Amino acid sequence: MKEEKKEKKSLKGYWVTTFLIGLGFFTMGLMDPLYDNYVPIFLGYYLDQNSLIGLVMTLDNILAIFLIPIFSALSDRARTRIGRRMPYIITLLPLSAIFFALVPFTAYESLFLLVVTIFCLNITKQAVRGPVVALMPDMVPGDLRSEANGVINTMGGIATILGTVLLARLMDVKIDIPRFGGEVDKILAFPVASVFVIIAVVLLVIFVKEKNSKVASEEEKEETNNEPILKSLKAVISEKEKSALYILLSLLCWFIAYQGILPFVGLYTTEVLETSAGTAALSSGMVGIAYAIFAVPSGKFAHKHGRKKTIRWALVALVIILGLVFIHSAFLTGLSYTPRLISFWVLLFLFGIFWVTVVTNSFPMLWQMADYKTIGIYTGLYYFFSQAASIISPPFAGAATDLFGYPALFLYGLVFMLLAFFLMGKVNRGEAEEE
Repeated sequence: MKEEKKEKKSLKGYWVTTFLIGLGFFTMGLMDPLYDNYVPIFLGYYLDQNSLIGLVMTLDNILAIFLIPIFSALSDRARTRIGRRMPYIITLLPLSAIFFALVPFTAYESLFLLVVTIFCLNITKQAVRGPVVALMPDMVPGDLRSEANGVINTMGGIATILGTVLLARLMDVKIDIPRFGGEVDKILAFPVASVFVIIAVVLLVIFVKEKNSKVASEEEKEETNNEPILKSLKAVISEKEKSALYILLSLLCWFIAYQGILPFVGLYTTEVLETSAGTAALSSGMVGIAYAIFAVPSGKFAHKHGRKKTIRWALVALVIILGLVFIHSAFLTGLSYTPRLISFWVLLFLFGIFWVTVVTNSFPMLWQMADYKTIGIYTGLYYFFSQAASIISPPFAGAATDLFGYPALFLYGLVFMLLAFFLMGKVNRGEAEEE
């Protein structure tokens, strides 16, 4: 009992630090949903085929699979007076904010300028993601990181709500730009979001103080060395007990499902449900609202009832919900605008509840299979498989909509969620009580 009280006191002492570090995640949560919802629409100005749009939308994931491990390793080895991660954060995050603000303006100029801006944005945004993610375990003790991760996930959900529910409404506001022929819309949310990113960076620099990494001991330097990702994958595959491999394959499948649907939700709502551009992002906003509300409760539920069981039941729920969305898109088009839109939002809110349940508990489950020396390896494998799914999925999902229409998008997701459910059945480790 005394030890529990001590842990609660420690958590109280770190929640402000966790909140401030969470500002880095907040910036990602702010930019990502606006990017995912509106960049396909901007590309649609020039490209007719969804498969080509999906191909461009994989650019950030292709860069992420290389840049996140590289810049994480570089920041591990950085030795500066302001710390290991902060030099990357204070340079790359402001640059990503500038490129993000330019995206809608270049969309009105040409396809070439738009693609170049998207490329520069993704280089800076994905390069900084690793140092931002690594800042939390640097600053928060190991036994408090699960609670800290819950707080940070909630902040990411709040940022998604801010981006999709509030800032997205600015996409309907027209501003006068003579260069583009007078009043134009689909611009304002991006530069406003960039201002929030800059503010977050300023707050991080002022209030989060990393220790002077120039004085790091030789022992600390040795602990930062990471094995190559392919060597790590070979080690996991060769293990006699295959739980780690099966959970990695499971998360590959559920991320294939999610990343196949996500880039086309904005297009679906504008083209099928016939919403305005500002209203389109509210669909993804429903997922973000559920994410923010249920991130912490889903972790507590899994602690009580078991992580594997919780994830598998969540996957069953996701299969059912995607089936209902398929029926909605295929058979309820005869309904009037408002009930069709509201019912779609309700389904996506339910999707968000069970999606955050899967995501919140899968990383700790994989982490539980690692020991102290291999936590970094398993973390790298998580990102390797999730980003691989993000590369693989959008072109295939886009091709499915080109061939069979938008209802096929949700059947595509359903099949991979169901496959993830069966693979999770083969996982036998990773519960919270295991040593």
